[in-house]
Amino acid sequence: MFSPDDTIVALATPAGRGGLAVVRLSGPRSREIAARLFDSPAALEPRRATLVRLAAPAASPPAARAAIDEALVTWFAAPASYTGEDVVEISVHGSPVVAAEVVAACAACGARAAGPGEFTLRAFLHGRIDLTRAEAVGDLVAATTPTQASVALDQLQGGLAERIGEIERGLFALIATLEASVDFGEDEQAFVSPEEVRAALADAVTRIDALLATARRGRLVREGAVVAIVGRPNVGKSTLFNRLVGADRAIVTPVPGTTRDVIVEAAQLGAATVTLVDTAGVRKTADPVEREGVARAEKASAAADVAVVVLDRSAALTEDDRALLAAAANGSPRVVVANKSDLPAAWEPGDLAVASGPGGALDVVEASALTGSGTDELIRAIDKALSVTGDIEAVIISNVRHIDLLGRSAEVLRGVAGGDGGRAGSVPDEILLSDLKWAVDLLQEVTGERTTDDLLNEIFSRFCVGK
Repeated sequence: MFSPDDTIVALATPAGRGGLAVVRLSGPRSREIAARLFDSPAALEPRRATLVRLAAPAASPPAARAAIDEALVTWFAAPASYTGEDVVEISVHGSPVVAAEVVAACAACGARAAGPGEFTLRAFLHGRIDLTRAEAVGDLVAATTPTQASVALDQLQGGLAERIGEIERGLFALIATLEASVDFGEDEQAFVSPEEVRAALADAVTRIDALLATARRGRLVREGAVVAIVGRPNVGKSTLFNRLVGADRAIVTPVPGTTRDVIVEAAQLGAATVTLVDTAGVRKTADPVEREGVARAEKASAAADVAVVVLDRSAALTEDDRALLAAAANGSPRVVVANKSDLPAAWEPGDLAVASGPGGALDVVEASALTGSGTDELIRAIDKALSVTGDIEAVIISNVRHIDLLGRSAEVLRGVAGGDGGRAGSVPDEILLSDLKWAVDLLQEVTGERTTDDLLNEIFSRFCVGK
């Protein structure tokens, strides 16, 4: 764990050339260190940019100091700053050389190089933000789609923390009542009935379940989805893969069985960031290498968030086609592509008599991977199957850590409530209190009210330096 008491410095803008580079200082000596770089005295006022000339610190007279750059310097006085400490941001011209000189000059004056995410860690340690907001900062910086940015921004603004706080307050009220019952039990006064306990528990579980109901969609938004393209040999899977990726990544030939292994590529499809998987053509074969490719294709289809089943519309449907459709109907959400629409049709989409499975109603997209016709419709169908389009809910649970802790808390509360009649009224209040406090502890781990140094190091080590 880094010390939160010294003054740290880092480049807060991306490395490389740009219009501006911002060097950030945070800590008790921020203003003092920044002032030592001014080539003439200048008074800094809180939240007001001041134009100064910067020069390298030196033991020699000021006239001998090497000039660095002209800069706009802004001082944010504690506690009204990002970190809750004194913060100084130095904006210079966006030359990597100039930025490096400013960082080095600050270090020479006593600042320590900041570690990954250390500015945001200090904001958490000083109570400026809770842990859900801190993690949202990292998600917002890493966002590559508007949907990812929207979800991260909502969490940064406290939507998730507020919802968890509402659950905690309800449980705290129940805990306080039960503790009073334990403390004054000898008075034989009923502070809360078993029915009231069960109602409070049911309310907490309902609220947690409402958050967890968004978990799949939130995870797909945050982490991206896996989309597997499956089908018989020579139905156009690799051509379609290349079309969606926007590059010739997969080898395309008229020889059946060309693709013998999975080919993976990241792509942006509509609102979704996906990992596209091109698979070997599924068919019965005596070739051991191709047989292994078929086995991998089947595994990829089963593990994917969406399976894109490609059929050749210019040829009659085969038993292999029907088997693929049936397997997809019983697995993950799927989209069916009637490919080669540029050729005379051998069947119509209405001819596909496939029962609807857990993935929802069957979507059939008529397309030509060769000409690109139907590509936009296919992307929309994949988005629909992933459920990442449309309005974003007020709060989406997208972090695996949050999902795990909320799920465990709900499980504990369900155990307290029990089944028919529940445990309330059948076990001592002391036992109920123990389990309720455990459930609250799990909720507080989400927001960081209860945490460990190891967890904080693990979370903030994934941040970029300077944030």
